[in-house]
Amino acid sequence: MKYRLLYFASLADAAGRTEEAVVSDAGDPGALYAQLRERHGFRFDPARLRVAVNGALADWSQTLRDGDEVVFLPPVSGG
Repeated sequence: MKYRLLYFASLADAAGRTEEAVVSDAGDPGALYAQLRERHGFRFDPARLRVAVNGALADWSQTLRDGDEVVFLPPVSGG
């Protein structure tokens, strides 16, 4: 299946881009993140991230469909 991924903050830095399209057999965000973590060297444990699918916050085990937009949201600090 093909997914559109958006990256922010340190995840964008690690991936070297803010978005990409990937073809993957991952059926849920957890499996997809595991593949991307290996590919891009993401340091965050999934427990520290939020995930959104098609613009809505989602569970890590939500079933993904071809063409879904997936966003991994790292913790943000600010002041």
